[in-house]
Amino acid sequence: MSTNHAAPPDFADLFEHAPCGYLATDPQGRISIANATFCLWTGFTKADLAGKRFQELLTLPGRIYFETHFAPLLRMQGTFNEVALDLVNSAGERMPVLVNAIERKNSDGQVEFIRISVFNSTDRRRYESELLKAKRIAEEASEALQQLNATLEARVAAEVEQRMKAEAALRQSQKMEAIGQLTGGVAHDFNNLLTVIIGSIESMGRVLQGLPASPETARLNRLRDMAAHGARRAATLTARLLAFSRRQALDPKSVDPNLLIKGIAELLQRTIGENIAFEVVTGAGTWLAMADPAELENAIVNLAVNARDAMPSGGKLTIETGNAHLDEAYVEALDEPVEPGQYVMIAVSDTGHGIDKDTLAKVFEPFFTTKEVGKGTGLGLSQVYGFLRQSRGHVRIYSEVGHGTTVKLYLPRADADLATFQPEERDATGYYRGSECILVVEDDEALRSFSCSALQELGYAVLEASEARSALEQLKTNSHVELIFTDVVLPGGVNGRELVEQARKLQPGLKALFTTGYTRNAIVHNGTLDRGIDLLGKPFSVEALAKKVRQVLET
Repeated sequence: MSTNHAAPPDFADLFEHAPCGYLATDPQGRISIANATFCLWTGFTKADLAGKRFQELLTLPGRIYFETHFAPLLRMQGTFNEVALDLVNSAGERMPVLVNAIERKNSDGQVEFIRISVFNSTDRRRYESELLKAKRIAEEASEALQQLNATLEARVAAEVEQRMKAEAALRQSQKMEAIGQLTGGVAHDFNNLLTVIIGSIESMGRVLQGLPASPETARLNRLRDMAAHGARRAATLTARLLAFSRRQALDPKSVDPNLLIKGIAELLQRTIGENIAFEVVTGAGTWLAMADPAELENAIVNLAVNARDAMPSGGKLTIETGNAHLDEAYVEALDEPVEPGQYVMIAVSDTGHGIDKDTLAKVFEPFFTTKEVGKGTGLGLSQVYGFLRQSRGHVRIYSEVGHGTTVKLYLPRADADLATFQPEERDATGYYRGSECILVVEDDEALRSFSCSALQELGYAVLEASEARSALEQLKTNSHVELIFTDVVLPGGVNGRELVEQARKLQPGLKALFTTGYTRNAIVHNGTLDRGIDLLGKPFSVEALAKKVRQVLET
């Protein structure tokens, strides 16, 4: 009986014509063996592939991915599986594949060769793409239905909210208008009476000047002075009432807010006292405002007085100027009509006790005050409110109990063709020059050169650095530096604030002035500069730089 034996498998044929590509490479990844299937797929001959590195057959993103991710992974764990890559065939066309690789090591643990299997995933990629497309269509249809429902609900809610907001705005507007008419009428009539009273007191004074000196004339002069003082106070109150009721005879001009604030800076410092730090933050490029200069000064002084009273134990008062654009969405939400467009913003901020939400709703009403009896008239903010409204401007208050208050005044931008109002020069003492040594730290070469040149022209000795490390080296060898003028954002991982902290460890008495193009995001919170920070916003002029440097050096 004969026995039939099955023919042994042809392993060479199985290797060559397997349904996947097989490669073998040396430890450096150079191809030594490639089966026929791989050659058929790619169009390369075995001779073409011999000595090539496997990653050379991939697209550029695939080569980068292979080198940075999978080659290190193979070296660490000896294998990787199911890696999706794209081959480039001999015709330059892309072919999606899934790649597996494993290292083969000898008994000493040394890699002898690497085996790579490659599966053609063209159909799989197509199926996945079609599946994702179908899923995306279904999700978009579901999302469209949800958006339709949400839109309908949002429209209903918006209509209700808009109706309620309009009704609340109308009530507030009618309330303020009624109060304004009442107080304006009283103030107008009272002013007529005051005209007679003050005129009579002045006539009495002229008569008394012609009488011989005696105890009786001295007593009459004292009474006249008391009457004149009371009349002046009454006149101030009526002026504030007229301001609130928007019945002042304003004389608007084109005003440079920076110059105006500079002109009253000394007055403001005297008004708030020595226990309150005073800071002005201005930058070049602030527009001209259309306003009555005298009334604008009064408004700023009123706000400074309120800020002082909110900081009985001391604090910081900051006045900031800038440009603002009030858009349609913003002005539609306001209680009173305000034209959208370009405005000049003046912000007066304090670090006082703040104002609660209920009180904020009443602060602009005349005679409303949170101060003790006899400590305030309740007309300061109402005057500011009336002045801004009459000037076609806008005023907003932002406050947080325990953290302070910011009052922002928005005045219409003036026509550039108008002549600019020039405030009285109150400082003619050479305030802006000096001879101290200043270290300028700025990574922008052009800006650093400008700053250094400007300071040198003002008489200062100047050192310069482009980043924190070189600045600290300068300080180690130059102990006579008195001020460091640094950008907030610097290269090298150390910002301007950190640089100043390290610099003061080398020179404890060193003064610092920061500059930044992002003033608010950098070292300003709620419109108030952090304590101990002096800032000059970019872009700045030579005049602004000179004033700020002198101010910092003398504090």
